[in-house]
Amino acid sequence: MQYSFELVGIAPILNFFNHQYNTEAQRLSGAEYLATHRCTLDAFLESAETVVPERGWNLDRVVDDVIEFWLNNAEQVNHWKQRLQDAGADTLLIGRLGDYKAMQIEFESLLGK
Repeated sequence: MQYSFELVGIAPILNFFNHQYNTEAQRLSGAEYLATHRCTLDAFLESAETVVPERGWNLDRVVDDVIEFWLNNAEQVNHWKQRLQDAGADTLLIGRLGDYKAMQIEFESLLGK
């Protein structure tokens, strides 16, 4: 199974946790949003390792796909690293992780279906 990972933005800590709390039911079937204070591959891998078991996803494949994103998108990673530094200490860098079905559910929810 293939997974999708991408960096999606910067958010204040409280906003991120409020979003996670308000979308708890949807997160069980949609994409997972990962957050970290550091823009490093290790930080996102640690974050992914906490959600993968409860979702039944293949951890080795998730790790491979996150690493592949990191290696193939250096310019985007550097962009978000700079934005995180500019935003200050009370913010998190947000990444989105999901398999095909989770991403489909995520996008359909955004379209209101």
